[in-house]
Amino acid sequence: MDYLLQLATNPAAWVALATLIVMEIVLGIDNLIFISILTNKLPEQYRTKARRIGIGMALILRLGLLGTIAYIVQLTAPVFEVMGKAFSWKDMILIAGGLFLVWKATSEIHHSMTPQSEEKTESVSSKVTLGFAAAIGQILMLDLVFSIDSIITAVGMTEHLPIMVIAVVVAVLVMLLASEPLAKFINDNPTVVMLALAFLIMIGMTLIAEGFGAHVPKGYVYAAMAFSATVETLNILARRVREKRQAAVTNPL
Repeated sequence: MDYLLQLATNPAAWVALATLIVMEIVLGIDNLIFISILTNKLPEQYRTKARRIGIGMALILRLGLLGTIAYIVQLTAPVFEVMGKAFSWKDMILIAGGLFLVWKATSEIHHSMTPQSEEKTESVSSKVTLGFAAAIGQILMLDLVFSIDSIITAVGMTEHLPIMVIAVVVAVLVMLLASEPLAKFINDNPTVVMLALAFLIMIGMTLIAEGFGAHVPKGYVYAAMAFSATVETLNILARRVREKRQAAVTNPL
């Protein structure tokens, strides 16, 4: 209790908490985009449930990993070496997660550009069950990758476990609150889906690069994402203005 009181009265601890919360929220954007795109492919009645399960599991994974910080830190220790480059478990997890993101985003782009295939003879209920289970499995896989990256970042920013726990809980709650509006926005604007998939490819390539030891400043990545999102927002607004003008010309009062 004395330890918590000391933290509560320490201005540096509050600064560290605020900084870490912002960092965790920024890192959670990648996870949230993936969850939104994946759950939007499910039947509408299953989407909210899948999003809540995915984000809830992200919280459980992060808190569970915080309880094993000593082990998580060891993930950065070299395991083997190839041509003079040492690889740790963290490197291998980042590479695997990056490859999965690139594959998933590429396959989604291919699917969106390919005409719908004929429906199979299996029942709708079995397809929904399989689709829901597959979506949850893929969300959990990426939750693990992003959670490890998130916790290692937290460990590098502060040594106080209560600060890490509060920052993670706040960041996941923000993800939960933002999940529905973001998913609806992505679903209502098909062009945003393609942009989000391009983001996922860029994030996947960043994870692969970091796994091979090439540090990519996150600021550059998120600045590019923010710029692209701003341009797309302007395009959406311009398109809506054109549609209103066309409707006014077609159906004058």
